[in-house]
Amino acid sequence: MNFIAIIPARFSSSRLPGKPLLTIHGKPMIVRVIEQARKSNAKRVIVATDHPGIESVVKAINGEVCMTRSNHSSGIERISEVLEHYQLPDDTVVVNIQGDEPMMPPEIINQVASNIKLYDVNIATIAAPITSIDEAFNPNIVKVVRDLYGHALYFSRAIIPFHYKPLSIKSSTICDNVLRHIGIYSYHARLIRQYIRWNKSPLECIESLEQLRILSYGEKIHVDLATVNPSNSIDTPEDLMRIRTAEI
Repeated sequence: MNFIAIIPARFSSSRLPGKPLLTIHGKPMIVRVIEQARKSNAKRVIVATDHPGIESVVKAINGEVCMTRSNHSSGIERISEVLEHYQLPDDTVVVNIQGDEPMMPPEIINQVASNIKLYDVNIATIAAPITSIDEAFNPNIVKVVRDLYGHALYFSRAIIPFHYKPLSIKSSTICDNVLRHIGIYSYHARLIRQYIRWNKSPLECIESLEQLRILSYGEKIHVDLATVNPSNSIDTPEDLMRIRTAEI
C-alpha cells in the first residue's frame, strides 16, 4: 500500500506551549513521532509546521519539512497546504499522524493506511476499547460510536453510548462498548481538498472536533478496531509526566 505520512506540528498550544519540542527521554517529541512513522510502510514522511524551531529539529535528523501558515485551525487544514505545495494527485493516500502521538505503533499506521482500500472509503481511522472510568469521563479523550458496518455514527468528548439506566448496572460495566478514538486518519487527497471547501458545522464547533464536519456533510468515516492498543496522546502536563516516567 503506497501512502504518504504527514505530521501536522504547530508550535502554539494553550495547555502545553511548544509541545512538539518538549523532550521525552532526551529527544524532542516531534522526533519521536517521525521515528515511529519511519518504521511504517510510508514511502515519505513530511512534517507540516509553522515554526522555524520545529523546522530546524526536523532537518537536523534529515527529515522532510514543509513550512505552512500559522493561522490554520486544524491539522487537516495544515495538511491541505502541503498537498498544494507538492501538487499531490487526488488519489494519493495520506496518513495524518498527530504531532502529539510519540508512541504511535507503526502497525497502526499501516493498518489505517490499508483500510482506505480494504473498506472502499475516502477516510479511515481507528479506535480501542476504554476500560477505565477516568478515561470514559475525560473530555480530552474522544469517544466514538459505530454502526454495524464499522462506520462512525458520532464522535464526542462525552461518554457515548450513555447507559440510560446506570443505577441498574454495576459501575464497572459503564465502560462496556465505549470506544476511545485514536487520532490517526488516512484520507484520499481529494477528501482533504473537499473538506476545506466545506463550512464549519454546528456540531464541529460545539465539540471542537474536526471530524464532525466530515460526518455533517454525509461522508462516511470507517472506524476499525486497533490491532495494537497505543498510549493516549499528550494533551496536558500530566500526560507529559506520565510518558516521561514510562519506559520506552
